[in-house]
Formats: sequence, C-alpha cells, structure tokens
Amino acid sequence: MNNQKKPKKLIFFSVSAIIAVIIAATAFNLWKGISAERNAASARTTYQAQRGNIEVLVSATGTLQPLDYVDVGAQVSGQLKKIHVEVGSEVKSGDLLAEIDPTLFMAQVDASRAQLRYQRAQLKDREAQLVLSETQLKRQKNLYAEDATTLETVQSADAEYKSASAQLEMLKAQIDQTESDLRADEANLNYTKIYAPMDGTVVSVSARQGQTLNANQSAPTILQIADLTTMTVQTEVSEADIIKLKTGMRAYFTTLGSQGKRWYGELRRIEPTPTTENNVVLYNALFDVDNTERSLLPQMTAQVFFITASARNAVLVPVAAIKTISQEQQKKAEGPKVNDNQTTSETPLRKRPRQAAQQLSGTGEVIVVNSDGTTSPRLVKVGITNRIQAQITEGLEEGETVVLSSDTKTAAQRSGDFGPPPGMGMPRMR
Repeated sequence: MNNQKKPKKLIFFSVSAIIAVIIAATAFNLWKGISAERNAASARTTYQAQRGNIEVLVSATGTLQPLDYVDVGAQVSGQLKKIHVEVGSEVKSGDLLAEIDPTLFMAQVDASRAQLRYQRAQLKDREAQLVLSETQLKRQKNLYAEDATTLETVQSADAEYKSASAQLEMLKAQIDQTESDLRADEANLNYTKIYAPMDGTVVSVSARQGQTLNANQSAPTILQIADLTTMTVQTEVSEADIIKLKTGMRAYFTTLGSQGKRWYGELRRIEPTPTTENNVVLYNALFDVDNTERSLLPQMTAQVFFITASARNAVLVPVAAIKTISQEQQKKAEGPKVNDNQTTSETPLRKRPRQAAQQLSGTGEVIVVNSDGTTSPRLVKVGITNRIQAQITEGLEEGETVVLSSDTKTAAQRSGDFGPPPGMGMPRMR
C-alpha cells in the first residue's frame, strides 16, 4: 500500500517542480524584457517639454544709414575762406557752417547798385523831358486852333512827346533789369555764407579750408549733415528669402560689440530693383529704428533677423523628437471612427475623435516616456518650428518627457544642453 503511494507522490512533486520552473522561467523572461525596455529607454537621449518663446527667423546682413540727411554744397564759386564746424558737431537749422571769400560778389553788388542809381537819375530827367514835351504839344495845339501856327509844327511837337514817353518806358525797363541783376548779385553774396538747412550732426567734411570751389559745372559738396535720432537698416536679402518677407513685419538686429543687445523695428519697404554679388541676387529691405541714445552710427554692420512667425509661452520640444507621419499612418493611428459623444479608453494614439484629428494642420508623432519607464507613441499637433525647436499646440503637456531621434541629435542635445536657436540669443555675424 505504501509502495503504491510513493510513485504517486513522486509524480506529483515532479509535475509541481516542472510547473514551478516554467513559472520562474516565464517571470524571468518577462522581467528581462521589461528591464531591457527600461534600459533601452534610459539609454536614449530624452528631453522634458518646457514652456518658452519661439521665433522663426530670416537672417541677413545690413548696413546702418541715417533716415534723414543732406549734402551741403556751395552755390557759388570761390575760395573756401572758413569752415566753422567739424565732424561730429551738432548744428541747428540756420547755423553758419562755412564762408566763401565774398570780395568779388561784394564788388558786383556795388556795381549793380551804382548802375541802378544812375538809371534812376536818368529816369527823373526823362520824366522832366516828357512833361516839357507834353506842355509844348498842348501849346502848339492851342495856337493851331487860333490859326497862329502851322500843322507841321503841331505834328513835330506830338512826335517829340511820343519819343519822350517811349524813352521813359525804355529806361524803366532797364531799371527793372538792373534791379533783377542786383537781387541776383545780392543772393550770390549771401551764398558765400553757408547755413545749416536742418538740425543734425555733421557726419563728414569733404572740403578743406582754403580750397577753391568751382560751382559752374556742378555744386561741390562741402559737408554732410544727418539726423542720427532715427537710423535706417539697409538689409540685403537673398532671392530665396525675400518672398518670406512682408511690409510691416517685425525685425531686429544686433551689431558687433553690442553684447547681444537688440534693436527692433518694422519692415518699411522692399526695393524691387535687385543687385547681384558673386552670382547671388539680393534685394534691399529697409526698416527704421530709434537711436535717441546715439549708440548707433552710420555704416555700422548689422546682423538682421526678420521674424516671420513667433509664439510666446508655448510648449517646446526639439525638432529631433518629432517624426513626420503620412496621412495614411495618421488615419491608421487614429483608429476607427467614433461619435462626437463617444469616448474610448484605448491607447493614447486613439484618445482623440477622428473629426478632431482631421483638423490638425500639422501632425507629427513623438515617443513619450511613461512614468514606469516604458515608451509609447503619441500624435501631437505641431505649430511653428525653426531649425531646432518646435511648438506643440496639442497632444503634449509641459513636463512630459520625449525621446530624441538618435540620428538627428545636435551637439547641444548630446551634451544635454538644449540651447536657443540662432538669433534667440547672441547671434554670430556672418
């Protein structure tokens, strides 16, 4: 009896041992798989979604010029006798800037005045002659009426009267011409003193004291005055980027030595006439900036950034964390169509109704690291992007961790320091 029970116990213990080994092996394999998945997830480069600002930029180089400036020249020829200002001088409208030797012009004015006095004296004589000839004509007419003189005498007196009247008119015309010449001579004399036509700063002096100026062929430039309170940035934009710009869009620039300081403005004009440099077609884009502090000077080089799109306090992730998916993949990931009021508790890819998912203008896929260390794919709505960062408008919250694609990691991402895109900090000059 006992001998029959022994085989049964042996079989029972053997089966139990086999089942225990199978369970242990299964548990070990499951643990090994989970550990491998966790190790693989931890070995990947991850990034925690953060809130921040993002800008999409078009970069170019430009040169600073004053918005308002004038070239001050000489309207008369002569020797430049005195220059009263120098480069950097602040001037007001009407200030005396320079003087040309006035000797010849003063002599011409004196001669014209003397000629005018002579002609005015002649005018008085001609007026007296006219009165006399008129009196004689009346006398001859009275005598002829009494038959005391001849018709020939009357006609002679009438001719003398008309001649005196004509000579008086001729002399008046000469006086008018002399007065006009005198005004021109006085104007030329005034032009020997050169005054500031506007408020501003003397930015250049091209003539030298004692230099002889010749204004007969073209007006020689003596100096240039500019209003430095407002500067214009003349930017050269390539033909590939010019189509992205619109008048009124925001722009900013930095300069060498500005330590990252930005000056902001709005695009005022895009000039349609291009220039070609080294087979590259460039267009001038202009915008103005305030320079009340006078920290900007003409001919400075500017690194310019036109803001084509921007977002503030947005959820940001690296571009390397987003995978572009096709429409077919998107429909497959969304799952079967559900009603608007129906909810589902399936995978995160299927939490959104089909109708809402179709409204996503830019949809991508990210790999999200779950709280237990595992990963799962998720559809997200992508807003604006630049070369490094992307805005996530739906599908991901601040603080969630995503996996970066290893084949598109940047040096900053590999070092764990995901910095701002070019232009967001202190940009480098080209």
